Amino acid sequence: MNSMYFTEEHQLFRESLKDFLQKEVVPHIEKWEETGTIERFIWKKFADMGYFGLATPESFDGLGLDLFYTVILLEELQKINSGGFAAAIWAHVYLAMTHLNKNGNDIQKKAYLIPSVHGEKIGSLGVTEPFGGSDVAGMRTTATREGDSYIINGSKTFITNGVYGDYIILAAKTEPSAGNKGISIFIVDLDSEGVSANKLNKLGWRASDTAELAFDNVVVPASNLMGEEGKGFTFIMEAFALERLIMGINAHARAEHALDYTLQYMSERETFGKTIDQYQALRHRLVDLHADMDVCREYNYAVTAKMDKGDYVVREATISKLKSTKMADEVIYNCLQFLGGYGYIEDYPLARMLRDSRLGPIGGGTSEILREIIAKIIIDKKEYRAPSE
Repeated sequence: MNSMYFTEEHQLFRESLKDFLQKEVVPHIEKWEETGTIERFIWKKFADMGYFGLATPESFDGLGLDLFYTVILLEELQKINSGGFAAAIWAHVYLAMTHLNKNGNDIQKKAYLIPSVHGEKIGSLGVTEPFGGSDVAGMRTTATREGDSYIINGSKTFITNGVYGDYIILAAKTEPSAGNKGISIFIVDLDSEGVSANKLNKLGWRASDTAELAFDNVVVPASNLMGEEGKGFTFIMEAFALERLIMGINAHARAEHALDYTLQYMSERETFGKTIDQYQALRHRLVDLHADMDVCREYNYAVTAKMDKGDYVVREATISKLKSTKMADEVIYNCLQFLGGYGYIEDYPLARMLRDSRLGPIGGGTSEILREIIAKIIIDKKEYRAPSE
């Protein structure tokens, strides 16, 4: 553990979390991976331990802790080898609840944030649409004001927790002709009349429910508008920095887990009278992979420290996701190779890790889009400023 960022209290939290995951989550993982359904009881157990409230202020029943507690939660979730379960948890806490924490008013926080902290409501985030992912300004879902309500029509896709969740933080056009200035954010109950969900069949993240959602004349109270009309794009862009850093942290953690497992395997697997960790070609390749992981991990910690101080880390978080997810794919691909035929067998962890890792360079902004964002900052000298500035 890097003592530059982690205190003794952090370490105690990590050990407690490890114990909790082994006792309460790991025994159920195979079932959830097979069924694609995470049983509801585990949400309450997470809540009882305070894990949903790490970043939520105490005034709304959270713990108000620094971001390195979040790092620990993300890292340990990656080490139980279910990217889907991990995604369901962090999508609830750091996609849906982040918007409630930052942009919800007191009434909305009491109605949605506090129940989310207590595991009574499960949240999701709805930005991506079937006709466009990274092109947020091009979304087609609309919200039309009628009296004290908005009428929502459109669709969203690739929504984690969209099938079994309780609410969605939904982006929609309130002024379609205004481009990104016409986007607003709403809290929509997923059991509302006119909401329908189609569960998607995925390559990886099998334990999590991922939905394509349709909204057909869904009536939403005007009180469920977050902030003001037209502020949605700003809210989304601000939240992207945290989402991308989270995916970078997830990536270095799963790469570290893959390397630890593979090193143990190589120390036990013998060919021609010696363990395979004694073959120079394999030793040196593993060292290169470990070095790549270590560089990404240290970078991600440094970015976390900056974000925790309040810095607006759009460039750094984008780099984190771009480089860390690419690194994780390469590490896990090679670790599977080190296991030979056993790496291709589902009874060993690398097959699932390979499938789960592949979403890293896609979700939360594809690597191609991230390179263009970084190019605009570095080459075109574009400046991204915090909404309050």
